Amino acid sequence: MSAEIARLEGRDADAMRLYEQAIRSAREHSFVQNEGLAHEVAARFYAARDFDTIAHAYLREARRCYLRWGAYGKVRQLEQLYPHLRDAPVPASPTATIGAPVEQLDVGTVLKAAQAVSGEIVLGKLIETLLRIAVEHAGAGRGLLILFQGDEPQIAAEATTGRGQVEVTLRQTAVSAGLPETVLHTVIQTRQSVILDDALAQNPFSADEYICQKHARSVLCLPLVKQAKLIGVLYLENNLASHVFTPARISVLELLASQATISLENARLYNDLQEREARIRRLVDSNIVGIVIWDVQGRIIEANQAFLDIIGYVREDLVSGRLRWRELTPAEWREADEQALAELEAAGTVQPREKEYFRKDGSRVPVLVARAIFEWNRDEGVAFVLDLTERKHVEGALRDAQANLAHVVRVTTLGELAASIAHEVNQPLAAVVANAEACLRWLDRGMPDLDAARRSLGWIIDDGNRASEVLRRVRALANKTEIEKVPLDVNEIIREVTTLMQRELISHRVSLQTEFAPALPMILGDRVQLQQVIINLVMNGAEAMQSVTDRPRELVIRSRQEGAHQVLVSVTDCGVGIPAENVGRLFNAFFTTKSSGMGMGLSICRSIMEAHGGRLWATANVPQGATFQFTLPVNADIPP
Repeated sequence: MSAEIARLEGRDADAMRLYEQAIRSAREHSFVQNEGLAHEVAARFYAARDFDTIAHAYLREARRCYLRWGAYGKVRQLEQLYPHLRDAPVPASPTATIGAPVEQLDVGTVLKAAQAVSGEIVLGKLIETLLRIAVEHAGAGRGLLILFQGDEPQIAAEATTGRGQVEVTLRQTAVSAGLPETVLHTVIQTRQSVILDDALAQNPFSADEYICQKHARSVLCLPLVKQAKLIGVLYLENNLASHVFTPARISVLELLASQATISLENARLYNDLQEREARIRRLVDSNIVGIVIWDVQGRIIEANQAFLDIIGYVREDLVSGRLRWRELTPAEWREADEQALAELEAAGTVQPREKEYFRKDGSRVPVLVARAIFEWNRDEGVAFVLDLTERKHVEGALRDAQANLAHVVRVTTLGELAASIAHEVNQPLAAVVANAEACLRWLDRGMPDLDAARRSLGWIIDDGNRASEVLRRVRALANKTEIEKVPLDVNEIIREVTTLMQRELISHRVSLQTEFAPALPMILGDRVQLQQVIINLVMNGAEAMQSVTDRPRELVIRSRQEGAHQVLVSVTDCGVGIPAENVGRLFNAFFTTKSSGMGMGLSICRSIMEAHGGRLWATANVPQGATFQFTLPVNADIPP
């Protein structure tokens, strides 16, 4: 600006000095566009004064600066105004592969390089090819390819020149101390290239630690962008010479970068696909679980060895096409399969379900099957099949063990109630004897009193039946019988239990109160098992009050209807209560607070309730004691 003012004011000597000062300042600070403009206006100044040789020199320098800046339209304008500029050479490094102006690029060389990049699909080979071509065609001494793992840039490969060849090393390392980080961050933020013709000269990145320590001369950092998404960054440097990365070379690199961006994205997708396929293949080949590819027509297209082992077939059977879902599925499971297929077609997935398959020898195997339809092909899907044979065996053994433990608990309870049972049987037997003696006395009279004798015989019959009923209950409780659900009155079951346990409660000095709701609806259950539950809860309550001395030992059994579909029974004591740390473990198998207990009573009681469709739980009372409650579903088919 000062030079132009001096020109307008006629101060030619000042103008010449100021033009040179502007050119020198722009060059020192790497403002190539300002340098080119200063050369152009200086050329006009000397041409107006007929200094043609000097003017032509300034024009050539202006064209060179505009080319480096990438202002190709400006270059064409200058060449139209000054045709002699078209023959001006562009300086190039002795190591250059392409040194022609942008208008005279070697199209064959560019196409060959682009084809080499686009022809690679394996990510590692593509990175190696891209970096080698970039370093060779740019005349760089070193190059880095930075790719992004999520949002973090990482160096994917490094290329170095030496002994007439380019060595490329693949790696995955963090970006630190390997390049000027301020340059990299600028490229990432702006998505624009950064070119330093001479990094040792004053420039916006002169303070960068890498530039200060490594003394790089020429630096180029080029973004690889696809549809506004930054895929990676190409970094090149030359420590031997300045102004290495000419506009022609940068043009070649930009063409390669556009193709490399597409190839890198495709190679990364291909690499991800290969990794997913490898993981799936490892899962299939591991034979941990059966895996099947099927179609909606019921054909089994492919299966791993684990599935073939489950159903007892060999691969020849699969290849022959003889394996089909329907033939493998027993008739009673086919309707459920049809429902699952309908859900699959509607939602794409279905919850895992248990079913059975026919094995090749005609036997059945229980399995758990999870299925899903492929998104890209709605006519095919995948199923994961787990053999449940061992699990079913374990479950059966567990049920048998639980039944045996329940039987042990019943027998143990009988031992504790032996005195009460003897008392209950002795009472009707004693009454039978007394009534029989009375009958004899009525008959031995001089005038036999037949009416009184008949009454005594009736009482004998009643007492005999009562003794028989007591024995029947005891025998049923002791026998290991299957569950037999029949319509029952809950209040009647409680009365039977309290009659059996009367002597035991007296020995514990426990007073029993009952509060029965009248006209309760009938429930469907096993009389003996429900008696077992109530006996266990009553005995637990009595034992919980053994240490109580400052208040009456009262046990209350209540019954009522809970809503429209349940009957509730509660057993409440005023004992020591339930410690907070034990509330969650009361019904765990083998957990007990009794020194002589087995820890199975409450666990078995809860299992019995669940088998009846009910629920059993416990709560602590305030200020003392505990309440155990259970619910049973009402039998809707039986009126109350």
